[in-house]
Amino acid sequence: MRVGLTLYGSLDEQSGGFRYDRKLVEGLRAAGDTVECIQLPWRDYHRGLLDNGSRKLRQRLDVDVDVMLQDELAHPSLVRTNRALSYPIVSIVHHLRASEPRRLAPLYRAVERRYLGTVQAVVCNSATTRNVVTNLGVDPEDTVVAPPAGDQFDPDIDRATIERRATTEPLQVVFVGNVSPRKGLDTLVDGVAAAAVDIDLTVVGRHVDAAHVTSVQERVREHDLADRVQFAGRLPDGELAKTLRSSHVLAVPSRYEGFGIVYLEGMSFGLPALATRAGGAADIVTDDETGVLVDPDDSAAVARELERFATDRDRLAEMGWAARRNYETHPDWEETVGRVRDLLSDIVQPTEVPA
Repeated sequence: MRVGLTLYGSLDEQSGGFRYDRKLVEGLRAAGDTVECIQLPWRDYHRGLLDNGSRKLRQRLDVDVDVMLQDELAHPSLVRTNRALSYPIVSIVHHLRASEPRRLAPLYRAVERRYLGTVQAVVCNSATTRNVVTNLGVDPEDTVVAPPAGDQFDPDIDRATIERRATTEPLQVVFVGNVSPRKGLDTLVDGVAAAAVDIDLTVVGRHVDAAHVTSVQERVREHDLADRVQFAGRLPDGELAKTLRSSHVLAVPSRYEGFGIVYLEGMSFGLPALATRAGGAADIVTDDETGVLVDPDDSAAVARELERFATDRDRLAEMGWAARRNYETHPDWEETVGRVRDLLSDIVQPTEVPA
């Protein structure tokens, strides 16, 4: 097949959604398909909507492909533009902006509903995402759930290693993600401050919202946690792997996640996850088995769960091993790419699909 992929930014971006797109491109090419990537400039939401009147954009998207994949993140620039395109379109939805607790959520919902009406099918990264997509009018028969694999590191770690690590003091908690309001770092810091145990917190991730970063850093100072909270910034893969290997718990109490590949990557190191019930994290995290689920913005619940991890090390070790087993049984990228490719093949005329 001749496949296109339209997205904002570059495939070299490090967030989970871009890693998914990159792995999908690699897998399709390995299967013998050609993939042409069309990388659009990053836009804020309203500027993206203005792109729909751009003849230059339509010309850029006028490519010779059998089917076009679109990262739904770029939907503002495509919501009307898609109607002028001649090829079938399949959207990759990591999570919908309308699902986030934002002031303009009704506007985002209306625009995303209209955008989804311009595509022939949707690739969803979780069952939760598919439910949200179908609630916006997409036929479930036109969707496929193709979850990302969490094998960025695939470390060699056994039960004995997890059990030994669980005995070390103090409790080492790691947050991995873009430092933005959606990821809930402020709730985590408040939870660490309220916990009646010693906790070291390492924050790994790009600072994408300067005002939010400043607010969280002020919280750290107000709670007198400067010697307990380290802002490591974005780390190379080797340093991130080292940090995950030496941690006890991965905690990202997001206000919403479409999937949350970071939880699965933490589980590859035997780290139980602290996540929220908002969105798709529950597709990965089984409460009180491979991690714990709390409500968004509930710092008291975060504190309570961190205290339980710190004071019951046998439970910590058992949940760490359960997390690792969950990672080992999760679909790999070959299976995920296969699901997507089957969907694309159903859309493209059979005579155009290589044997």
